[in-house]
Amino acid sequence: MPTVQVPGCVLHYELLDATLPWLEHTDPIVFYHGLGANAQIWRGWVPMLADGYRMLGFDMRGHGRSSHPPVGAPLSLDLLVDDLFAVADAAGVQRFHLVGESIGGTLALLAALRAPERIRTLTVSNGAHAGGAIGNLDDWQQIIDARGMTGWSEHMMAARFFPETLSQAMYEWYAGMQASVSPDVLLRAVRLLAAADLSAQLPRLSMPVLLLHPDSSPFIPVALMADLKSRLPQSRLQVFAHSRHGLPFSHADDCAEALRQFLDEVDGR
Repeated sequence: MPTVQVPGCVLHYELLDATLPWLEHTDPIVFYHGLGANAQIWRGWVPMLADGYRMLGFDMRGHGRSSHPPVGAPLSLDLLVDDLFAVADAAGVQRFHLVGESIGGTLALLAALRAPERIRTLTVSNGAHAGGAIGNLDDWQQIIDARGMTGWSEHMMAARFFPETLSQAMYEWYAGMQASVSPDVLLRAVRLLAAADLSAQLPRLSMPVLLLHPDSSPFIPVALMADLKSRLPQSRLQVFAHSRHGLPFSHADDCAEALRQFLDEVDGR
């Protein structure tokens, strides 16, 4: 798996190209996952997208196969956006469809504001533009101090998924993935998220935007996503029933189908 050196760590990324050879190449899709996850959460989206779109995913710093920065190393939302563009540049991807979930969705919005010429379309799944309105974040430090990362992961599983939505194998894989994340990156990143507010800047975004949202996230209410939609001139919102904050993983087929329809429409297919 290829890597790119960025300030403070090494990022692992993967560019999948299974597109049909007789189709004209379109802009690829770049995925940015949220806190506690890694690039493999998007695997369930591949069957719906692979014939028509190249796909680039990477593990956020401190997550998955990317290295853990030293404790206390510089961290900012801008730095996390820098990571996205560093991966895209390393993979030779100039213009792309950007998909982000949770904090990855917030970072996707920030990336689009910084370099709109590089973002063909934007998709935000269970993400927010105003961190002060996100709920149930204040206890993460206490949970990790008392129960470690395994305890935090157990706490998060109930916030992400209704009990019957995952197989046992899927549940155990996701829980183990969360427990392996750098607690330093996790806690500092969630504080950055809580302090962020992109509201005033959003009307500048003119690219097509797809918003995917669960009906039962304990962090981001549907009303907050509706507010995000109202601030984006070219956006549409799809809310998924009986879903929580792990929407891209638990409802991968449905989310990927919504994205494919959106992208095919934008690309005139």
